[in-house]
Amino acid sequence: MNELHTVRNTSSTEIDASPAEVWALLSDLRGWQRWWPEHRVLDLGEIAPGERFRWRLGGVRITSRFAVVTEGSELTWSGVALGVYRALDRNTIEPLPGGRTRLTIAESLAGPLAGLLYPAPRLRAGHERFLHAIKKEAEK
Repeated sequence: MNELHTVRNTSSTEIDASPAEVWALLSDLRGWQRWWPEHRVLDLGEIAPGERFRWRLGGVRITSRFAVVTEGSELTWSGVALGVYRALDRNTIEPLPGGRTRLTIAESLAGPLAGLLYPAPRLRAGHERFLHAIKKEAEK
């Protein structure tokens, strides 16, 4: 991704669960719908760099490709929505003292009028909802 990105956000949360437990939830994209109903997988094969998957976020269909899959520490993909909006989503897991974990989402989004149609506060709100949901699920 390059300087064309007009919307960016980075959000983090600390989770009272091990990095392995957080990774298990993060890397189980089909299982996300159980705890984050905004998300639905439409087509998913292997979770590996270069592999494509299709999903729906809210009412928007997205075609994505995994860029980085490092078990236990990073899951990154690029995606295209509505044929013109491009995103790069980077999810990183960091071990913390006491068996806790920090999960960080960093996303950049570009496309015609992206800043008007999907401003940074809206992007941040979506990330915060996701982080709250995965934290709640991991801490059960």
